[in-house]
Amino acid sequence: MRGKLWLAALMALCCGRGAVAQDFPTRTVTMIVPSAPGGTLDALGRLMAQGMAEDLGHNVVVENVSGAGSIVGMQRLVRSAPDGYVIGFGNLGSLAANVAVTRELGFDPRQDLTPIGIVANVPMVIAASKQSGVRDLGTLLSRIRERGDGVNFGTPGTGTTGHLAPAYLLSLTKLHATLVPYRGAGPAMSDLAAGTVDAVIDQTVTMIPAHRGGTAVALAVTGPQRIPQLPDVPTFAEAGVPGFDMVIWNAIAGPKGIPEPVVQRLVRSVEAALASPTVISRFAELATTAPAPEERGPEALRQRIAADVDRWVRVVRDAGITPQ
Repeated sequence: MRGKLWLAALMALCCGRGAVAQDFPTRTVTMIVPSAPGGTLDALGRLMAQGMAEDLGHNVVVENVSGAGSIVGMQRLVRSAPDGYVIGFGNLGSLAANVAVTRELGFDPRQDLTPIGIVANVPMVIAASKQSGVRDLGTLLSRIRERGDGVNFGTPGTGTTGHLAPAYLLSLTKLHATLVPYRGAGPAMSDLAAGTVDAVIDQTVTMIPAHRGGTAVALAVTGPQRIPQLPDVPTFAEAGVPGFDMVIWNAIAGPKGIPEPVVQRLVRSVEAALASPTVISRFAELATTAPAPEERGPEALRQRIAADVDRWVRVVRDAGITPQ
């Protein structure tokens, strides 16, 4: 009798979970963006949140949780209830490479997340402040050779793509400069516009508007070819640094343990958002591309996280960068 009662209770619990998953969502979903407002993660996260909300039938509210180069926001994400009502928007840095540059990360992205999907691949751009007088990459590198740590790169924080990029560039060119951490790309770009820092490397989502708006001077773009949005800006290879090539993937994930039916519902909402004319148009404006369908689902993201953890552990070790 006791066994039958236990079995009935177990079936009721399973059915209850299935019903919850089937009805998902019944209320607002929160998307944690582990950076300050104004940067690439924030811009792309809000764009995807809007598109997903239209499909889900409930609001997807962006919550910026900045600090420690995305670590604070990511820790908040992995500790959230695994019910699908809290998801996160991250990228190569916050979802993978942070493992290589941070001693006490507090979580393992390969084990403590539920992958939902890669949504955007974005080239990077190096830009100088107008006040610096630098108008090309060669001049910036020459200035770094002359002044060393007297040249400042603004970064969105340790472990972010905007931190890894200048560190990698300096390693490739065997130069030294000062990396100044901020609580996100937005504050770093504000100080670039003010001339407080000399240069920033960030994704095209923030750099194209800054260059066009006259608040920064784009010097070079990653990738094998120039982008139509900045036709006069050379590639790093054209500018004399052929080994520097970083295109940043951006993705959505949740805490470990989200039920599979909820994951699939979120995946469908991501697909709906990527098919939205608004998202397609905005991506085109910002030199951003969505991966092919077979390269953007949960399994593709799981493999990408694992591969980039391994890659950046090697890069950081070979570059002699000391984890902090």
